[in-house]
Amino acid sequence: MKFEDLGLKDYRSTWDYQEKVFRQLLDIKIANRNTGEAGMGREENRIIFVEHPHVYTLGKSGSDNNLLLDYLQLQAKDASFYRIDRGGDITYHGPGQVVGYPILDLELFDLRLKEYINMLEEAIIRSLLVFGVKGERLDGATGVWIDKEVEGKTRKICAIGVKASRYVTMHGFAFNVNTNLDYFNYINPCGFTDKGVTSLEKELGERQEMDKVKSILKMKLEEVFEFEWIN
Repeated sequence: MKFEDLGLKDYRSTWDYQEKVFRQLLDIKIANRNTGEAGMGREENRIIFVEHPHVYTLGKSGSDNNLLLDYLQLQAKDASFYRIDRGGDITYHGPGQVVGYPILDLELFDLRLKEYINMLEEAIIRSLLVFGVKGERLDGATGVWIDKEVEGKTRKICAIGVKASRYVTMHGFAFNVNTNLDYFNYINPCGFTDKGVTSLEKELGERQEMDKVKSILKMKLEEVFEFEWIN
């Protein structure tokens, strides 16, 4: 697995880069399958970490009604908006949030899409445990949640939305670390109106070191998926 940290990068340009890497991996997979050998080269799986400037993205199954701002209000909040081709509804990305884009061939890992999403959740849950925070899955909703059994207190700390074609994935997860949670007030996060959103900073009561969080998350992804990082 190849790893890249793009730092703070515009959503549109990152999406274009994702598409390029995704298409390269898919083309190699198809060509190798058609020839019966690695004629096009070895498939290179990749995980990208990035932070985005303020942006809202709406998945293909989402509703425009879950964005509570109009175009002028978006501009006033210095935010952009994109309709994209992942699953799920609306979410927010911004500084202080680790966004992960795994671009990989699930068949090489002998995984189905549901299993893959479950493993992304597991990597986040294990990362949270390092900080003494209990993350959980919520029936009927992807992502990682806190206090799922406490009525009125259930809150999401990591959103997940992916796309897959011929079992090659793109898009991924958004893990709130030092995220400005005010921006979630302008949407119904992931289509929910009865659940909150939180961050690692809010749960622990102090700002977190992003490099440390990324390092732990990277380690837990390696642990869960049982791959090796390459340069």
